Amino acid sequence: MTAPLAVVDLGRRPYGEVLELQRLLCRRRVSGELPDDVLLLVEHEPVITLGRGTRASSLPIPLPALEARGLEVFLVERGGDVTLHAPGQLVGYPILDLTGWRRDLHWYLRQLEESLIRGLARLAIPAGRNPGRTGVWTRERKIASIGIHVKQWVTMHGFALNVTTELSLFDLIVPCGISGVTMTSVARERPAPAVPLPSPASGQGLWAETRGAIVAAFGEVFERAPEGRAEASLGAARTAARNPGGPGIVSEA
Repeated sequence: MTAPLAVVDLGRRPYGEVLELQRLLCRRRVSGELPDDVLLLVEHEPVITLGRGTRASSLPIPLPALEARGLEVFLVERGGDVTLHAPGQLVGYPILDLTGWRRDLHWYLRQLEESLIRGLARLAIPAGRNPGRTGVWTRERKIASIGIHVKQWVTMHGFALNVTTELSLFDLIVPCGISGVTMTSVARERPAPAVPLPSPASGQGLWAETRGAIVAAFGEVFERAPEGRAEASLGAARTAARNPGGPGIVSEA
């Protein structure tokens, strides 16, 4: 029988709140208190995150100026350079115990990429890898970023897929430290359907379709059965949790 994957939609939440929720769930997965692997799905208000590989050249606008524009800035434990989250971006935070698969970070990164590639294929968007650069690309444009942290082989952080994101926001940074990169989105790359899709009000808009495609592909690649669950089922309060601390393993975005 295929093991379950608890898929929890958090809606639109502050980045800091969800960061602490990830840390709490990671700690509980390490200890065995959390019995199943989890995929958190969320949108964030505009926020900039600085991975452990962030270079000064990746921030052409000083941090005080970014904060003055209303953007929060977080220094986080994931690998990689600077990235940006904003409304219209589907952010996925897998809390997975890699001992259930392989204790191999490169394998895990490639699996995350494969999940996004297959999900985008379901949306008729041809996507693939860019040799030497983590993430997912389509027609030489970057559509999804990936950055992870692993503690005792339990994962945190994850992927950010631009669906209807306002792409001009990426002009505030050098995304993932890649000079000259062009960011794109599902809305920009997806071909117009032959038959008009139902309206977003019916729950069948581009966001819902993209979410469904990515979750299905994630379950396929990781050989898990996605199950929609309420946040309360995780047994984790929404209040801030302590940083689990201790050394972890990071890989770049």
